[in-house]
Amino acid sequence: MEQIGTVAGFVLTLMIFSYILGDNFLYRLAVYVFVGMTAGFVAIVTIESVIAPWLLLTVLSGNAGKAALGVIPFLLGLLLLYKTSSRLAGLSNLAIAFVIGVGTAVSVVGAVVGTLLPLSGSTATAIEINLVDGIILFVGVASTLIYFQYLARRTPDGEIVRSRPVRAISAVGQVFVVVTMGAIYGGAILTSITIFAERVGFILSFGGG
Repeated sequence: MEQIGTVAGFVLTLMIFSYILGDNFLYRLAVYVFVGMTAGFVAIVTIESVIAPWLLLTVLSGNAGKAALGVIPFLLGLLLLYKTSSRLAGLSNLAIAFVIGVGTAVSVVGAVVGTLLPLSGSTATAIEINLVDGIILFVGVASTLIYFQYLARRTPDGEIVRSRPVRAISAVGQVFVVVTMGAIYGGAILTSITIFAERVGFILSFGGG
């Protein structure tokens, strides 16, 4: 099985590399294989790690309250199926509204508790440890947050503009955003080069073996 996996990896790698010659059947076939395997893996993990444990802890637990709670996600999923019917599509909107509402609430709480509060604490700690680094960090955080706010005023001619101080601070925040995105992009390029070198090494070692 190990040899079969090695040969399969070698063949699929060559099929992906064939894209250098242009879009072709071998490349599309390799992509379809990866997509199919990913979809199958996600389905198996979802059933084994999410759906089955949920059923055991709720519907099949023997507790009426837990069983009623466990049925709710499946009822929402059933309502989503009505989206295919133009006459009953309104029922699916109830499930969509519930999912969006819960997702929004979780995102807001996660952003405040998991991002804003720790970021504020880290900024305060950095200022205490190193004043210069702390000031740079504070300016970057504050200006970036202001850059992403959209409060503005309407001029007499109907144009919506920001005030000059806000635009100046936003320009500083934009610089920090550009530097951050550049660093992330550079990291992604280095990671891609590392993966490419590993694949080339794999092909050369396989051919040499």
